[in-house]
Amino acid sequence: MPEFCLQERYAPANACFGCGPANAKGLHVRSFPQGDAVIAEWRPEPHHEAFPGVLNGGIIGALLDCHCNWTAAWHLMTLAGVERPPCTVTADYAIVLKRPTPTDGPVSLSARIESATGTRAVVVGELHAGGKVCATCRGTFVAVEPGHPAYHRW
Repeated sequence: MPEFCLQERYAPANACFGCGPANAKGLHVRSFPQGDAVIAEWRPEPHHEAFPGVLNGGIIGALLDCHCNWTAAWHLMTLAGVERPPCTVTADYAIVLKRPTPTDGPVSLSARIESATGTRAVVVGELHAGGKVCATCRGTFVAVEPGHPAYHRW
């Protein structure tokens, strides 16, 4: 893995269920920039299962949503040449569950920018497990402005 986790570097007090380092009961997605992608590895536990041996679809959605959101924030920060990522929120996202996701080992996440402007990024992501693509995501993530409830939450 690359040397730093986006969530821990830029939002250590964030309590988001999916990616917040400060949420004791959260999923703790840890996203790492790597070239033009952002990657993560995450290990499911039995309480994340829909039924024995298969990851819950809602958990898959949360993993991809948070990971893709951080991919957007990282990209918009880089695009603007600033030192901190903007607070971004999900405008829309769609998950495609391609096959059951096994829980007997780690899952890996990867995401890339499909397109971006100064405040908006469209991100595509994948979740792999057992050597196969188990789910994909495409979402739009937007940097929020003062007055929005998520502004400066990081």
